[in-house]
Amino acid sequence: MFEHGIIILDWLGIIVFAMTGALVASRNQMDAVGFVMLGTVTGIGGGTIRDLLLDIHPILWMAQPAYLLLCAAVSLIAFFTAHLVQSRHRLILWLDAIGLALFAATGAERAISVGAHPVVAVVMGIITACFGGIIRDVLSQQRSIIFSYEIYFTAALVAAATYVGANGVGLPRELALSAGIILGFTLRGGGLLFDWSLTRYRPRGPRQP
Repeated sequence: MFEHGIIILDWLGIIVFAMTGALVASRNQMDAVGFVMLGTVTGIGGGTIRDLLLDIHPILWMAQPAYLLLCAAVSLIAFFTAHLVQSRHRLILWLDAIGLALFAATGAERAISVGAHPVVAVVMGIITACFGGIIRDVLSQQRSIIFSYEIYFTAALVAAATYVGANGVGLPRELALSAGIILGFTLRGGGLLFDWSLTRYRPRGPRQP
């Protein structure tokens, strides 16, 4: 039953991230092929890098080609419907927040399931959550969302670390995943709603003797 739940979360995360990629393609007025390309690399990019680093074979979408078809289908739906959304940028941010929380927690869970060290699992969760969006932003030639002032990378860190910590103290994996997803989304959502951010470096002059 739990494994089915993980698969559902994977599908949901891929749908959400593929949609953000397709919506970015709409803002750049790309053709249908561009929609599919951007939606697909966003949907599976982070998970692909994670599986390569963890030496997992076959990579998730090679074992389940349906993930590629799902990304393509979501992207094509967006191609025909994106014009119906008034504020695509805002929708991208909120969909991205959902995908971030889902992939950070499930990415860490996948790493733990193959025997990765807890610290490595946290890093894999962050990579799963963030690198699809980074690839999307690079390909669309826009400033990456990880350089925004709102909390983003930190939310992925919290989601992944919460899962790893909860799993480490013996909580059921369902509860550990739920806690990671909820905390990660809450932190990212708070950043969007209330402009939460960490203290940033400020340039300052050298000390006077």
